[in-house]
Parts: sequence; structure tokens; C-alpha cells
Amino acid sequence: MMIIANWAIAFCAITTGLHLATIAIASWRCSRRRSASEAIDFASPVTLVVPVCGIDPFVAETLGSSFCLDYPHYEIIFCIANAGDPAVPAVRRLIAANPDVGARLLVGDNRISANPKLNNIAKGWDAARHRWIAVADSNALLPRDYLTRLLGRWRHDTGAVCSMPIGTRPTNFAAEIECAFLNTLQARFQYVSEALGFGFAQGKTMLFRRDLVDRAGGLATLAIDIAEDAATTKMVRGAGLNVHLVDTPVEQPLGRRRMTEIWARQLRWARLRRSSFPWLFLPEILVGSALPCLAIASAAAYYEVSVPGAVGLLLMIWVGTEAALASIVGWCFPVRMIAAILLRDLLLPLLWIAAWMGNDFVWRGTAMHATAAVGPYADPEFVAPEAVQPSGRSLG
Repeated sequence: MMIIANWAIAFCAITTGLHLATIAIASWRCSRRRSASEAIDFASPVTLVVPVCGIDPFVAETLGSSFCLDYPHYEIIFCIANAGDPAVPAVRRLIAANPDVGARLLVGDNRISANPKLNNIAKGWDAARHRWIAVADSNALLPRDYLTRLLGRWRHDTGAVCSMPIGTRPTNFAAEIECAFLNTLQARFQYVSEALGFGFAQGKTMLFRRDLVDRAGGLATLAIDIAEDAATTKMVRGAGLNVHLVDTPVEQPLGRRRMTEIWARQLRWARLRRSSFPWLFLPEILVGSALPCLAIASAAAYYEVSVPGAVGLLLMIWVGTEAALASIVGWCFPVRMIAAILLRDLLLPLLWIAAWMGNDFVWRGTAMHATAAVGPYADPEFVAPEAVQPSGRSLG
């Protein structure tokens, strides 16, 4: 039993040390402001492609932010798969209210993959007039310097620039749990990965250079994986280039959330990570404070030390350092975030187990299957694009 207790202490020390290291790296990376890129011309025109599907909270504000960018020359292409989508009237009103900004709405489903988001983007990509193409989800709140932020991170070794979402404006406890997942956990590890030279893409918003994508085989290259951001990472690394992250991420205002949708979303992402990068997903079981707390509790019980005191001290270190990170970089951290982090950490091992127990998930009402794709048509239920009439008619 002494050996087990000592191993438990060692496990707790190692995982806590790694946790503190990631906090330190993310704090350093997010506090560092890079000089403007010398690899590009900041007057270069940009096409902003915005895939839209349904009505999200704050949709008028998030979609409207696309028209308020402080950039000399850009166009906006809104992409919607179905003409009956409830977001169509909102987009058309915004276009009509901002005649000075070149904006179009394209409707149609161009089936180039098993990924409905990529299919939705395809017509906008084909219609883009410019070399630089930024893709931003409709629920991202774009700051005025959004395009400058993206272009400013482009270097000679860059294949894509991304921004993860930072959850803001939670109005109930479930939304605060989503903030706990998005901010001091997922954003932290994405910045740590980039700082260590292993940056990966995140589909919330991405900047591409068309010629680099064309050289890799065109937009259909992003169909090599069920998730377009995982495919982007593989495409960029395959070209010997790197994914870089913006210094200040974009916001995703959350409003109210339900626990069921948070679980479904996190399970979807977990299964996609497991499918796309299984060897990197394996150590995710070590993320979070649940297992270290279990280890320190068992060791404290053996050595007849106060179990609540040992676990409480450990949680103060884990949660306190996440709070410090949020404070340093200015991320949302209301008082109830402490409880949200504790519940999140209890869910993490369950999510890891559930990710291995199936491949199915639902994305915006579409049933999908997380399998390791080997080509754009790896899904046996996927209809080849030759059999589908492409559509990209403009509604404004």
C-alpha cells in the first residue's frame, strides 16, 4: 500500500507540475504582442467568408460585426445551404443596411465532402475575388481590427492563421461551464501547443492564402478529415508550414446555454479529436484536476493526513492558477467560474471515456460519423459531388 500511495503522490506532483507549466506558457504567450508581419502587404484585399446556419444568440450583433471592420479593402460572402434557413432574412437586412460594404449572400449546397460546413463554405470560396480568404463562423464577434490581427500573424513559414473562440457574456451557470471549457482549458492548450511548435487550427475563424490551398489540391483537400480544422492542420503540416494563432482571440458571446447541448458539443469535439489525432488524444485523460484529486486523497488517507485539507489545497492550486491566467489575459471569469471549473474537471474523464465508446454525433441537426477519413469521399454514405447539382446563387 505504501508503494501505491507514493505512486499516487508522484502522479499528483507530475500532473500538477504540467498544469502549472501550461498556465505559465499560456500566460506568457497571451501577454506577448508580436510586431506586425513583414511578410504581407496590409493593403491586400481580403474576402471574408461567413458560413451561416440557423439563428444563434446575438446573431444580429455577430453578423453585423462583419460590416464594421477597420480595413481598407474587403468583401463579405455569407453562405447558407438552404434558402429556407431562418437566418436568411437577417442577413439580407444587414446587407441592405450596409450598402457601402461589398457583401453577397450565396445559397446552395455544394457537396464536396461529408462535412456540411465545408460544403456550405465551398461556394463562397469559389466566388471569392481575392487571394486572402478569411473564414469566420457566424457566432464569432469580430473586432474592428479582426483582419489586421489575422494578417499581422502571417509569417514566411505560415500556412494558416487561426483564432480560437473566447466565451463571453454567459447569463446562466451552464454558459459559465462552457466558458470554463473554451477559455482557460481549450484556449490555454492551443496556445501552449503553438508555443511549443505544434500549432493546430481551430475552425472558429481561419485565414488562408488561396494559392497555398490550391497547391495542396484545392478546398477539397480539407475533406480529408471529417473536421475542416483538423484537415487544415494536416494540410499545413504536410506542406512543411505552421499554424499560427492571433495574439488576442475573437469573442463568442454565449448568453444562455443548456447542459445537454454543452455535453453534446464537447463530446462531438472529443470524438473528432480522437478520430483525427488518436495518439494526441490518449493523454487527454490526464487533463483536469479530477484524477490528481483522487490520487492525493488516497495518499492522504494512507498517511493519515486530512483528506479534505489535501484535496482542498490541491484544488486551490489548480483553480487559482486558472483564475490568474484569466485575470492576466482578460478572459471572462465570474465568481461562479470556480464551481464551473470543478464541474468541468469532473466531466473531463467521462468525456474521454465516452469519446472511445462511439463515433456518432450531431452537428446543427446533421447526424455525422467521426471516422478517420482517407479522402474526400471516405464516408460510405457520402454522395459524390458529380451526382449533385452545385448551387451558389446570389441573394444579395
